[in-house]
Amino acid sequence: MPMRQPTKHAAPRLARRTVLTLAAGAAAGLFAPPVLAADGEPVHGISAFGDLKYPAGFRHFDYVNPAAPRGGSFVHTPSSWAYNQNPTTFNTLNTLVLRGDAPPGLDTIFASLMVRSGDEPDAMYGLVAETVRISPDGLTYRFTLRDIARFHDGTPITAEDVAWSMTTLKEKGHPLIRIVLRDLAGAEAEGERVVAVRFAEGRSRDLPLTVAGLPILSKAWYAGRDFEASTMDVPLGSAAYKVGRMESGRFIEYERVADWWGETLPVSVGQNNFDVIRVEFFRDRDVAFEGFKARAYTFREEFTSRTWATQYDFPASRDGRVVRREIPDETPSGAQGWFINTRREKFAHPKLREAIGLAFDFEWTNKHVMFDSYRRTHSFFQNSPMMATGKPSPEELAVLEPFRGKVVDEVFAEPYSPPVSDGSGQDRRLLRQATQLLREAGFTIAGNRLMDPSGRPVTIEFLDFEPSLERHTQPFIANLRRLGIEAGIRRVDSAQYQSRLKDYDFDMTIRRYSLSLTPGEAMRSYFGADAGRQPGSQNLAGIADPVIDALVGQALVAKTRPELVTVCKALDRVLRAGRYWVPNWYKASHWLAYWDQFGFPETKPRYARGAPNTWWFDRDKAARIERG
Repeated sequence: MPMRQPTKHAAPRLARRTVLTLAAGAAAGLFAPPVLAADGEPVHGISAFGDLKYPAGFRHFDYVNPAAPRGGSFVHTPSSWAYNQNPTTFNTLNTLVLRGDAPPGLDTIFASLMVRSGDEPDAMYGLVAETVRISPDGLTYRFTLRDIARFHDGTPITAEDVAWSMTTLKEKGHPLIRIVLRDLAGAEAEGERVVAVRFAEGRSRDLPLTVAGLPILSKAWYAGRDFEASTMDVPLGSAAYKVGRMESGRFIEYERVADWWGETLPVSVGQNNFDVIRVEFFRDRDVAFEGFKARAYTFREEFTSRTWATQYDFPASRDGRVVRREIPDETPSGAQGWFINTRREKFAHPKLREAIGLAFDFEWTNKHVMFDSYRRTHSFFQNSPMMATGKPSPEELAVLEPFRGKVVDEVFAEPYSPPVSDGSGQDRRLLRQATQLLREAGFTIAGNRLMDPSGRPVTIEFLDFEPSLERHTQPFIANLRRLGIEAGIRRVDSAQYQSRLKDYDFDMTIRRYSLSLTPGEAMRSYFGADAGRQPGSQNLAGIADPVIDALVGQALVAKTRPELVTVCKALDRVLRAGRYWVPNWYKASHWLAYWDQFGFPETKPRYARGAPNTWWFDRDKAARIERG
């Protein structure tokens, strides 16, 4: 799961189980009824619960223009990234390990067995793999490779390459990869074009999808190379783009591969239309915006409400050369907030963590800093059916009952939601409530300083790498000081920031992530105790609760979508009761700004932004811009 750019306003590909089939209505946009593959029958796609929209032999996805022209460039700043990627700089071209800072987008130079459909929750269809056969017990998947699949040097992609990639990534890959592959029992080549992938009993529902989406690496290219090294050697890929020109820390270009072997496949038609996709790097958001105004890059997703509301009044925006659009985001909004590092002893008490949260006045911040653009986040599954609301349903209670006595009673009532303030910026009622919580937990005041039960002063350092959030954080800090907590901001450069996150060397930091519409293995990285003990995981808060681990385990093996929703709602209740973070804000849309030189289909993929994958360069529009 890729991370997303935090929405710092005035204001980082997974998979599933058995499969397929065809239905007459699928071509018209209807979902085919699920049909299980019969005893190893080859199928063209897989999904979490067996439902596929597109039948075998489909020509292209519904949200693309199959006649889209090719050419031109798409120049942007990153809005999401994965693994060890850094949105502000880079010093390595090895993105599949923990070491170094890689450029966003580098993972896309590698082809995978299957790729996601943008208008289904989790379905995947064959890219390198032509078909897959699934054993009756669901523990062995045999992928048959296309004989046309090639690496960029012209060598064929073999079953041995696929098996070696899976084994190596499980043993030496980034911790986020290793965590989700723990139940991958093995992968073996059965000839040149068939790879058998074996899973452990009790494996998660979405592990086959995860495996189908893994990057495929050339075993021969890595021979004699240290797989875990931080290096500027350009890796050998096999997807539609390859690494082109670059200048470390400034830009990197991904060049479309001429006569790419997969360009006429149904999963590729109407996509990969730009000759060059270029990523520009800026260390400061204000400087980045000035670069956009000067057309140093041509597309940006806006994450700063002050900029969106007040700073697009420049000539190119007024005369229409720059376009602003707001498009719906139907994916889960997920969790953005200040995560509290509970690995540190001073944050061990949940009442202290709740008191910290009460010092943040969202209503004041939204009105005075964010132009009333946002809603308050309550849930780790915000804007999705998995978000807990009201009292537990009978189905949720059935999931939670075995844990009674191991979780706080609150779990069996209304889920915790941050209270609404009076909007004054220093709501005395909430600050008194916070003070009472601190007293109950044994904290005392000595000389206007909050002391913990052992007599040590309570301090908080907010870690960040840029100043754009300070207008939100400073009023929060002022309220914390009213509680006697000595708080401040520690700003470091982006490389040090990434390093400190990997080592969990922080008190509190802001982060945004979102789970998929069918959450699966990624939950282990975000919420699992094992992940929280490994450097570089997404479990920033250090959550280590056997009940949460057990609920994540139940969610991973849910047999139906309703069952998954029920377990995730129960999990949400337990997570929210833990007070592991101070929730921020969300909006269910994307703010896009771009120079008007692009074309795009009338229909965007329901669960994706569409750019740059389905967009194209419009030469006539670009010429009008050049003429001024």
